[in-house]
Amino acid sequence: MHENLTMLSFLNIFRIVAFLEGLSYILLLFVATPIKYIAGNPEYVKLLGMPHGLLFILYLVLAVLIKSDMKWSTKTFSFVLLASIIPFGTFYVERKYLNLVNS
Repeated sequence: MHENLTMLSFLNIFRIVAFLEGLSYILLLFVATPIKYIAGNPEYVKLLGMPHGLLFILYLVLAVLIKSDMKWSTKTFSFVLLASIIPFGTFYVERKYLNLVNS
């Protein structure tokens, strides 16, 4: 029971972090970077860069922590990690691999 509660907690935290990491990445790529290079204003990249980096690292750490409980194969785990560097990838992970837990 306690192990399931811990896993569920890590899973819920992972879901939140995956969403925030994906959102921060999209904002960084499609809002902050164009503003930096088109408008010459690097402030948004500076503002979003550090939080995104921390969320990225947290996403990777949490993926490692829940891997065995989720029974991810090496291929699936590799894809979950790779999704963190693909725009919209973490949203796909949520839909494809994490919603199965609630089914």
